[in-house]
Amino acid sequence: MEIGSSAPTTPVALKQPSRAPVDRSEFAEAMSSLAATVCIVAGYWQGERQGRTATAVLSLSAEPPSLLVSIDRTCRLAELILASGRFSVTMLASDQENTADAFAGKLGGIDRFGVGEWQSWASGTPRLSAAAASIDCELIGSMSIPTHLVLAGAIVGTRLAQTSAPLLWHRRQYHRPAPLSEAPPLFAEEPQPWPTPAD
Repeated sequence: MEIGSSAPTTPVALKQPSRAPVDRSEFAEAMSSLAATVCIVAGYWQGERQGRTATAVLSLSAEPPSLLVSIDRTCRLAELILASGRFSVTMLASDQENTADAFAGKLGGIDRFGVGEWQSWASGTPRLSAAAASIDCELIGSMSIPTHLVLAGAIVGTRLAQTSAPLLWHRRQYHRPAPLSEAPPLFAEEPQPWPTPAD
C-alpha cells in the first residue's frame, strides 16, 4: 500500500500524547517483561569517573556503527558525558551481579570502581575486565526528555569475551541465558490449538 501524499515523511519531534498515558506503576510492570542485558554506562572527564547500571541500551545502526542509551538527565554521569563527548558501555557477564549492584547504588556509598577490575580505553572512558562485551563510544547526538537523556554513540572500540554469557534482567531479577533445549517446558502438557470460530 502506498503512503498517501498527505502523510508526514519526515521525523516528528517529541510531543505531548493526545491520550492519557498509563500510570507509572502500570508502565513499570509492563517494562519488567522486557528482558535486557545488564550494562554499566560510564564516563570520564578531567580525572573524574562516573558510572551507572542501565538496561535501556540498544543497537541503533550499522551505518555508522552506533547505539543508544538512556540515563537520568540529572545525574553527574550525564554531565560528564556531555562535557567530554564520549562514554563507554560495559555488558556485564553472568557472574558480575555484584558489579551491577554496586553501580545501581545497592551497596551503599562505596567506590563503585573498586568493584571489579577496571581499566581505561585510550579515550579515558572506563573499561571493565572480563565483561561479556566492552564498547567505547563517541557522542554523536542526544535528546532530552523530562526525566532522561537519550544519548547516541558511535562505536569506536569493542572488546568481546567469547566465552562469557551476559547477565540478564527480567521481572526485577537477575537471570543467566540458557538454550531452550535446556530450559524447563513452558507447558505441563502439549498446548492445545487456539479455538476456532466453530468452538
